[in-house]
Amino acid sequence: MSQFTVQTLLDTGTVGVRDVLCSGECRHKSEEECTAATHLVFPYRGVFVRHVGRNDAVAEANQLLFFNNAEGYRISHPVEGGDSCLDLVVEEAQLQELTPKEQLRLGSAVAFRRQRRRIDPRAQALVAVLRHSLSRNIAETLEAETLALTLVRRSLGERTSHAAGASAGRQKLVDRAKLVLSSNLSRRWTLAEIAAEVGVSPVYLTQVFQQVEAMPLYRYHLRLRLARALHLLGRYDNLTTLGLDLGFSSHSHFSSAFRQVYGRTPAEFQRSIKPR
Repeated sequence: MSQFTVQTLLDTGTVGVRDVLCSGECRHKSEEECTAATHLVFPYRGVFVRHVGRNDAVAEANQLLFFNNAEGYRISHPVEGGDSCLDLVVEEAQLQELTPKEQLRLGSAVAFRRQRRRIDPRAQALVAVLRHSLSRNIAETLEAETLALTLVRRSLGERTSHAAGASAGRQKLVDRAKLVLSSNLSRRWTLAEIAAEVGVSPVYLTQVFQQVEAMPLYRYHLRLRLARALHLLGRYDNLTTLGLDLGFSSHSHFSSAFRQVYGRTPAEFQRSIKPR
């Protein structure tokens, strides 16, 4: 079994927030396990695969994963390095109120129909702000609860999130491409290299990826790299070094891409997560 480190950041009854780090020692499918409540899991570092029956979902920083109460699942780590996730549990009545009905299964308990939804850049930024603020004791309880519920609302919104479409076969192809990208975020991949790794032509890969994720593959990769930057901004003093470590050609390239996606520069975001 993989080894976990769990830090409780907030627990008010309305919402619980935990920072969960997994070493990723379980490369193949783990033994089946389940949760005692419905969890909303936001990966922010690394990648893993969640297996529910015959349905698999690649979990990385562009995705929100739903762990339904009492639903059996297995976890595997086909890419080395483990993962880190922000784990939210929202009181059931509040979660019911926040969730569009079409996303839920029929029944009295809150359970999601799909394993995952793709979140937008603003939700990614909220994950980082919430985690940094709580871990550094910057946010007071009321502010943290509000941030958490805002994150959930945005991550479930029909206009601010996306449920992958297309056939199961095409979704699996796209998931294989995501694992390739996640294996080395700083690498400057070519389309031909990724297509060769997953065994299809570059043209077919671009078409299927666009169909499933409703965005080009290159933009998806950029968001993964920038989400990694959100995680690391609390650790780097030299932002030029951070940008180069993530595969950007220069500080200006990194800063421009970050601002275009998140609406502010890395330096501005870094200042926002420092103690006041």
